[in-house]
Amino acid sequence: MKIAIGNDHAGPDYKFAIVKYLEDQGHEVVNFGTDTLDSVDYPDFANPVSKAVNDGEVPYGILICGSANGVAMTANKYPKVRAGICWTKEITSLTRQHNDANVICIPARYTSIPQAVGMVETFLNTAFEGGRHQNRVAKICM
Repeated sequence: MKIAIGNDHAGPDYKFAIVKYLEDQGHEVVNFGTDTLDSVDYPDFANPVSKAVNDGEVPYGILICGSANGVAMTANKYPKVRAGICWTKEITSLTRQHNDANVICIPARYTSIPQAVGMVETFLNTAFEGGRHQNRVAKICM
């Protein structure tokens, strides 16, 4: 599977670990993030990931910044993107099961790298439940 990833200066080490995990699992990763700790603007990285998901170029996106709020706000401006901020595996499962999230937003300043990799694994291996949730998800972007 092809997956887009983007990060600001808070997340290069997270991105490197996540990309390694994804590639080890046989996924192709499109890297829109910065590789340095130099200060950058998170929308410059959230926008291309979100556009790739919105336009159907990739089924899923991963965004990383300090709190994950900025990248989530940016991503959710796209009509076909459902980005959720995740800080535990349980929240990650629910954002997929109940909200059919297609972008995971990871707060680098509030999670560890192993936690982040575990959340990505959970995100990619958890299915949307549909059912009563389908009607709710359909109302998100009217």
